[in-house]
Amino acid sequence: MSNKIKVIVSGAAGKMGVAVIGLIPLYKNIVLTGAIEKKGHPLIDQDISSVSHKLKGVTILDDLRDAIGNSDIIIEFTSPETTLKHLEIAESYPGRAFVIGVTGFTKEQEAKIKEYAKKIACIKAPNMSTGMNLLFNIVGKVAKVLGEDYDAEIVEIHHKAKVDVPSGTAKRLAEVIVQAYGENYEDIVNFGRKSPGPRPKGEIGIHAVRAGSVIGEHKVIFAGGGEHIEITHRAESRDAFAHGALKAAQWVAGRKPGLYGMNDVLGL
Repeated sequence: MSNKIKVIVSGAAGKMGVAVIGLIPLYKNIVLTGAIEKKGHPLIDQDISSVSHKLKGVTILDDLRDAIGNSDIIIEFTSPETTLKHLEIAESYPGRAFVIGVTGFTKEQEAKIKEYAKKIACIKAPNMSTGMNLLFNIVGKVAKVLGEDYDAEIVEIHHKAKVDVPSGTAKRLAEVIVQAYGENYEDIVNFGRKSPGPRPKGEIGIHAVRAGSVIGEHKVIFAGGGEHIEITHRAESRDAFAHGALKAAQWVAGRKPGLYGMNDVLGL
């Protein structure tokens, strides 16, 4: 075990936590040493086998401080507030690193994460899947070539229980296009267009759909000049995100403090 990367999964009983824990046995250099859930959760003090039959011998706890001593990486799939609380705890444990798959941070919370990253190695991404991060790269290149003569629209679809809207992934797609245009995000991004009238040139529209049990679908449309291009990513299971989080854990282990992204992990 000494040669393995010791991982804590925070949000262990959530959908993403369960997906990550279930895939850990496929990674020979990773071992689960901790599982965290919120206070009052019915699985507190239960063995991790109650979450995944593939693993046992780790007790689900409600306080990161009770597990962080035996860890290298914390994989965080909880909430913005819990993430910041755990980063604060980790400041007292040099050498720990974070993989943050949480979205919905405010600007103030984003600023706090940047401060923590001066002491803690953090990989933060709105979407951990390899395919989606390749799409970020492709969309940026397409937007740079087509420019604002082509109308850019983003449509995202998620399950009805998703809290944040638009998705962090949709926001990141918009950011990539904004960067390609050399514009300011606040000036040209229009979420859930409501005002009547023609579409302004150079505007980027984002539209969110919440329905059923859709895991995640993102479509970017570039339309103009008698043609349109659609670039789509569909997540068929949460394993795509879980594999990405575990690859990120492998990459960030032993890194110097800093705020990294999946582009660093994938070498994009």
